[in-house]
Amino acid sequence: MRLLVEVKALCDAVYDLKYHHKLQGFLYRLLKDTAYSNLHDRRGYKFFSFSNIFPPEDMREGDVRRFLIASPDPALIETFREQLAHVDRVNVGDMSFSLQRVSVLRPRIGRSCTLVAATPIIVRIPKANYRKYGIEPPKDYPYVYWRKRYPFEAFIKQLEDNLIKKFKAFHGEAIEPTPIFEEFVFRKQVCNHIIVKGREVKVFGSLWTFIFKNLYKDKRRIIQFGLETGFGELNSLGFGFINPITEKKDAPRN
Repeated sequence: MRLLVEVKALCDAVYDLKYHHKLQGFLYRLLKDTAYSNLHDRRGYKFFSFSNIFPPEDMREGDVRRFLIASPDPALIETFREQLAHVDRVNVGDMSFSLQRVSVLRPRIGRSCTLVAATPIIVRIPKANYRKYGIEPPKDYPYVYWRKRYPFEAFIKQLEDNLIKKFKAFHGEAIEPTPIFEEFVFRKQVCNHIIVKGREVKVFGSLWTFIFKNLYKDKRRIIQFGLETGFGELNSLGFGFINPITEKKDAPRN
């Protein structure tokens, strides 16, 4: 379940590429004095994700922009919707908007589907797995971010493990590790700058397209869950946001 939030620029502004913690802060403030008011401080997974503000371009006063909020928890999405009903203005750093409308979306995946990473997927490989994947970092790091110079196997395995752990934590169900990703297309590697405890740090991510065919019930549930909670790590900072690609039907012939 997700929300499509439409906003209108109140003034000319340069698009802020370091929007992550600022938009996250806006969302957490919406949860103040609700049943989710302690979500920010809660240990473990947050079970929500959000897109970038799109299109990601400098804006003029009056330009329309949008962003999406997604979660496998319908009550959390409903809380966001209720709180947004009382919002007139959305401030994300130096970007200021008036709130125009909020729409509820319920995308469902079928037996076959194509998913695209709308924001970079972050995957960290722990030191314990360096030898397994033949990784030799220049320093004794506790983990490394997956980058294209590392084996694709490392990315997919860590991605699957992360998704299964989140699924178990949310549903409280025991589920056996299983290969999830069938076909995948690497699009590009990216480096983002985020603010952590007042300090700017780099995170390395990657953009992918995932193709699924003949999904059976349990596997479809896992993929549907990933569509809403996000793929990889740092989902509540806006990373790993996933969109379904809707196939265009051929135009009718005369």
